[in-house]
Amino acid sequence: MTIYIALLRGINVGGKNMIKMAELKRTFEQMGLGPVQTYIQSGNVLFASDEEEEPLRKRIEREIEASVGFSVPVILRTAEQLKVIAANCPFSEEEVEKAQALSEGESLYVSLLLAEPSQERVERLSAYRSESEDYRIEGRDVYLLFRQSVRNSKLANNLQKLDVPSTVRNWKTINKLVALANAMASKG
Repeated sequence: MTIYIALLRGINVGGKNMIKMAELKRTFEQMGLGPVQTYIQSGNVLFASDEEEEPLRKRIEREIEASVGFSVPVILRTAEQLKVIAANCPFSEEEVEKAQALSEGESLYVSLLLAEPSQERVERLSAYRSESEDYRIEGRDVYLLFRQSVRNSKLANNLQKLDVPSTVRNWKTINKLVALANAMASKG
């Protein structure tokens, strides 16, 4: 069994696309995925399955839409893939510490993409790199470093220029999901 983490995009933000975690957990359980565990209200679901990623992702999206009545993009990563993301931050500890000292909150994020962006799309995003906002792309993941706030970030607001469905999580959430996946694997 593979431990997966489903990362839902755009739920429970600003009163829109509201989904209770208990309802989300029940949907996954009814699909025969399990054990199922959710983490915080932004739509992070850990579960085990033997299915291949892409058909599984599409099935989850269909079931969620049938359950809640609206479409929700889902990005999947295996526990192993998430461990690699957490272990391979391309920004140095010093860069992150400096950014954190200047930032009005979290400074390190990861945008998890459905697929690798084309080089042409990556070049479009480069116009939004600045002294206060930087990024590094590793395959299907974009590491984002903000030296101010992510709230009014031109870089964050233009990630859609990559033209690939994605969802963003802060570094603390990434690491917590890795810890939860490790705990789930140890119960195995």
